[in-house]
Amino acid sequence: MAISTYPNRTGGAAADPVWAATRTGPALLGVGTAVPDTSYTQSRLLELFGVEDERVRSVFLNSAIDRRHLALPSVGADGRLRAESQGELLAKHKKQGVELGVRALQTCLKRIGASVDELGYLVCVSTTGLLTPGFSALLIRELGIPVRCGRLDVVGMGCNAGLNALSAATGWASANPGGLAVMVCVETCSAAYVFDGTMRSSVVNSLFGDGAAAVAVRLGPGSEGPQVLRYASLIIPDAIDAMRYDWDETHGKFSFFLDPRIPYVVGAHAEEVVGDLLRGTGLRRSRITHWLVHSGGKKVIDSIAVNLGLTRHDLRHTTGVLRGYGNLSSGSFLFSYERLLREGATRPGDYGVLMTMGPGSTLETALVRF
Repeated sequence: MAISTYPNRTGGAAADPVWAATRTGPALLGVGTAVPDTSYTQSRLLELFGVEDERVRSVFLNSAIDRRHLALPSVGADGRLRAESQGELLAKHKKQGVELGVRALQTCLKRIGASVDELGYLVCVSTTGLLTPGFSALLIRELGIPVRCGRLDVVGMGCNAGLNALSAATGWASANPGGLAVMVCVETCSAAYVFDGTMRSSVVNSLFGDGAAAVAVRLGPGSEGPQVLRYASLIIPDAIDAMRYDWDETHGKFSFFLDPRIPYVVGAHAEEVVGDLLRGTGLRRSRITHWLVHSGGKKVIDSIAVNLGLTRHDLRHTTGVLRGYGNLSSGSFLFSYERLLREGATRPGDYGVLMTMGPGSTLETALVRF
């Protein structure tokens, strides 16, 4: 278990019951999201994929997903999607990733009244393709971000990586008070699709959507927004092969694999990692007003809810994102955060927990105060 916190400016031990009230940390200033213009219902995707197997159809139609935004290939004369080579998939990952990343970053900065000239640190996250140089360099060139901007690319960590990268961004902000850091999650999940009619590929094809999300971070006066107080991480090495993105020799492509037991593995460890996140803060789980959990899939969300005793209302934003977008990988929790801000239900002093899950198997959490 790994736990990180930010310095307590008022002093005192971490076990002090007033810890949560006195702790300070970098603030989340604004968020921006972007998705492809094209979207599809699950029924339409079954037609395009040419799926007739009733077991596979059931996976799509009982996913709690209504629609996903995807960059799919053209349709052939048979009415089905044209097969894409690995080279085409990587090209799509790069082209759409830059387009969506630019839109998300621009929206984020616009919402806080900032310009790209103010950026001091840029963290980019992606799991759905390989690039060198990565998205951080491509976005700097595309947007004219200062060439001396510090940068980091987090690649291949999976759906949990948004919080890993946010930890890097808030760490930089803590070391550079007043400086502006931005994290951008860029995921073209349709660049990881394999169409072969098997249950393995169908589970993936039924779940993931394309999208990008950006969040700005700063420490210092005038930085209004929820403060990130601490993080806690948990990796389950025994389940290291349960979620993986690796080479499929049969198709000559990279493909994603999800073990059917993943929801239960993740759920069984959720209470442990949240307990470590709150330990020593003086906060009980009942004090958490807002839960922003990765929209990993219906069974994953249900398992988290059962193990943490959360209600449908607690996870309304998580289920809403899943329903309207599917699993957006690393940026999913920021789509939920955007919905929470739009709802206007937060109050000063509220506490929230951010939670992401992914390969490793891994659970990442963060504690924030509004």
